[in-house]
Amino acid sequence: MIITTTPTIEGHPIREYKGVVTGEVIIGANVLKDFMAGLTDFFGGRSGQYEQVLIEGKDTAMKEMIQRAQAMGANAIVAIDIDYEAIGQSSSMLMVATSGTAVVI
Repeated sequence: MIITTTPTIEGHPIREYKGVVTGEVIIGANVLKDFMAGLTDFFGGRSGQYEQVLIEGKDTAMKEMIQRAQAMGANAIVAIDIDYEAIGQSSSMLMVATSGTAVVI
């Protein structure tokens, strides 16, 4: 399946629009990750723990969106958007939402 943030795929005309597809995931950051991120915040640098949570959330949401597009009979998704949001009490949860348009090329 071809997936892209652009509204078209060069060299592949869109033959049919199947509709909007989404993928959502909510991931909790555990106490150890919070502690390690706190140290990174104090000393400076990148937080590998939180970066891994972001990657995992994005990958899971994308897979879910692709599965939904395949179930609709699509073979590509265009105009993909990825949104991240900290939610929950003390913003300890991460929500990743993906959306795009399922199409047949």
